[in-house]
Amino acid sequence: EAGGAVLGRSAEKLFSLSGLFAVYKPKGPTSAGVLNLLKERLLAEAGVQTNENKRNKVLKIGHGGTLDSAAAGVLVVGIGKGTKMLSTMLTGSKKYTAIGLLGKATDTLDATGKVTEEKPYDQITKGDLENVLQKFIGDIMQVPPLYSALKKDGERLSTLMKRGEAVEAKPARPVRVYNLSLQQFQPPLFTLDVECGGGFYVRSLVSDIGKELSTCATMQELTRTKQGPFTLEEHALHEDKWTIDEIARSLEHCTSLLPAEPSHKKLKTEHPGETAVSCE
Repeated sequence: EAGGAVLGRSAEKLFSLSGLFAVYKPKGPTSAGVLNLLKERLLAEAGVQTNENKRNKVLKIGHGGTLDSAAAGVLVVGIGKGTKMLSTMLTGSKKYTAIGLLGKATDTLDATGKVTEEKPYDQITKGDLENVLQKFIGDIMQVPPLYSALKKDGERLSTLMKRGEAVEAKPARPVRVYNLSLQQFQPPLFTLDVECGGGFYVRSLVSDIGKELSTCATMQELTRTKQGPFTLEEHALHEDKWTIDEIARSLEHCTSLLPAEPSHKKLKTEHPGETAVSCE
C-alpha cells in the first residue's frame, strides 16, 4: 500500500490529474524512456513506492506519438482520462524543423545509421532545392523507413533489422504535407520546416528529396515544434518542470487549447459511448 491507506496530499493531487499536456523530449532517450522517467519523478514526489512493473498500473499515463530517439521536441502526454484522447493526437497535424545533409545516404535515413552511399552534390543550387520541394506538398505517397517503429508480426521493424533479419519494405502509403519550406541552404546542409499529417516520416522525405535531386540525402537533426495545438515554445515542459503542481497548471491551459463543446467543462470525444473527458 502507498504509505498505508491514507494518501498524502501530493499523491491525491497526482491521482486526480486528468487531461493532456506536453513535455520536451531531448535528443537521446526513446519516447517511452522519457515517459518512464516522468512517471518515476511524479510517483517519487507523491511518495508512492512502486517497483517498475507496477508503475503502469498505479499511474495512467501515455504519449500521443513516438519521436525517434535521435529527435527532440514536443511529446504530448495524456494522464488519467486524458489517455483516451491521445489517439486524436496521432492523426492530427504536426510541425517539424529538420536539417538534411546532401551527398550521403544511411541505412536508417538519419545520422545514427551506417553510410550506404555517397554522391556529389556541388551542382545543386538553392533554386533546385526549392523547385523539388513543390513536388512534396499536398497528398503524396511515401514509403516508410525500414528502421522504424512500424510492426511486422508484432515486432518492430527496427528490432528485426538490428537482428539482421531480412525485412521487406512496406508499401508506399498516402500521407499529407500541408506546408514545406526551405529555411536555410548551406551546402551540404539544408534546413526544412514541415507541417504534415499522421504517419509521416520526415527522414523518408529528406531521403526522397535527395533522390529527386539526383544525389542522396540523410536527416541530421529533427525537432518537433508543434503537435496538435501544443507548441514547443509555449507548452512543452522541460525536465525541471516535471512536478505535480507544474503539470496541474499546464492541464488547466489544455481546456482552452482543445476543441471544447459549448459547455466548456467536458470535452466530448468523437465516438459516443466513450466517456467524456473533463480537463480540469
